[in-house]
Amino acid sequence: MSPVSAPLIEGRQLRKQFGSFVAVDDIDFQVEPGEAFGFLGPNGAGKTSTMRMIACVSPLSGGTLRVLGMDPKADGPAIRARLGVVPQEDSLDTELSVFDNLLIYGRYFDMPRPLIRERANELLDFMHLTDRRDDLVDPLSGGMKRRLTIARALVNQPEVLLLDEPTTGLDPQARHHLWERFYQLKRTGVTIVLTTHYMDEAEQLCDRLVIMDDGRIVAEGSPRDLIAQHSTREVVEIRFTTPEERDAVLPCLVKVAQRIEALTDRVLVYATDGEIVAKAVEEDGHHPESLYVRRSTLEDVFLILTGRTLDD
Repeated sequence: MSPVSAPLIEGRQLRKQFGSFVAVDDIDFQVEPGEAFGFLGPNGAGKTSTMRMIACVSPLSGGTLRVLGMDPKADGPAIRARLGVVPQEDSLDTELSVFDNLLIYGRYFDMPRPLIRERANELLDFMHLTDRRDDLVDPLSGGMKRRLTIARALVNQPEVLLLDEPTTGLDPQARHHLWERFYQLKRTGVTIVLTTHYMDEAEQLCDRLVIMDDGRIVAEGSPRDLIAQHSTREVVEIRFTTPEERDAVLPCLVKVAQRIEALTDRVLVYATDGEIVAKAVEEDGHHPESLYVRRSTLEDVFLILTGRTLDD
């Protein structure tokens, strides 16, 4: 029987407070070696404050935190040397070349220059930036800058990669390109911790995640388990031209739905079989502007648990 490995990151009653404002409210979580672990929630949920404590750049206000078996307060430099950090905003040296950005960053870790050059070339190839090696950073596209920021975070061959909203502001093609790179990193044994408010990103990348709201954890599990536990197999989204038409359909939905959420712009009907819902709407004589059946997502879980959407 193989021994049970200790968590790489473990927080207990973790708290972050700014004056009277509590950003992170006594949360418990742990990250296992080799997994992709996510913090999902809207802006202001406490995700970035948690990530900054893990990255040893923001002190705890309460509770305990162990990262790579060490205490961030006592062992911050030793922990940071073994982490790769991708912040929300790119902080590249825009007046330098792509290659020089990697060289200079590698020196922060006291790496030998030949090793830095070797790693830089490997990472440019890995992030599909080799043809931009000698270009200045400033005129690069947003997607290329993000790829360079991630390459820079990998220079020191980190054991844990921290990704804070890694694809915010990128177009779908750029997002999917980065997801594929993250899959590759995970296959090499890198543990990934990410924050996101994109439910599709969390479903694609995370083995496990916690859903955060107002500084608290409201649910934890794998994406599939969270959906199975809190939502239904299918959701029917129905849109009407007027609020009166929307309200008029509600009585017939009660008979076929397990749950109904009447939002400002649409009605969400949670049911095992969405086609039964669609048929009930039609037979009751309603004519919605649009009606479509989809599978349940993590955003539905968030709405059910908190009463609001991730965009609110």
